[in-house]
Amino acid sequence: MAGSVEDTLAKLGITLPTPAAPVANYVPFVKTGNLLTVSGQLCFGSDAKLVAAGQLGGSVSMEDGAKAARACAINLLAQVKGAIGNLDKVVRVVRLGGFINSAPGFTDGPKVMNGASDLMVEVFGDRGRHARSTVGVAALPANAAVEVEGLFEIG
Repeated sequence: MAGSVEDTLAKLGITLPTPAAPVANYVPFVKTGNLLTVSGQLCFGSDAKLVAAGQLGGSVSMEDGAKAARACAINLLAQVKGAIGNLDKVVRVVRLGGFINSAPGFTDGPKVMNGASDLMVEVFGDRGRHARSTVGVAALPANAAVEVEGLFEIG
């Protein structure tokens, strides 16, 4: 049965996708004690296509970059649900790490990453407020504009 977090997702018009399988020698998440670390998720949308491809500060607008970060966050939540079964077991979003495919000189990665951070707060309220790092990178797998990883406290 859906819990309050999933009710919130439904009100936001968000349906979680099937969690993506790893494409290399890693696992999608690691659970240790009350912490769940989720591997980086690319910005695939519900149609299984990238929400944005290319570099911020190049062919990708800030608006599309933020939408891509939001898609990454949705994919993170799909992995969390796959790992623990019920998103109401999330005690806290501890940390997000964002990787922004950036053209040389692009310094607005934190604004792009707000697409992921804002979603966590929309979904979890104060439990969604988190520490964060945002790093500009020269390239990402599949030429994705954004990749986001997460650390969650679970109960």
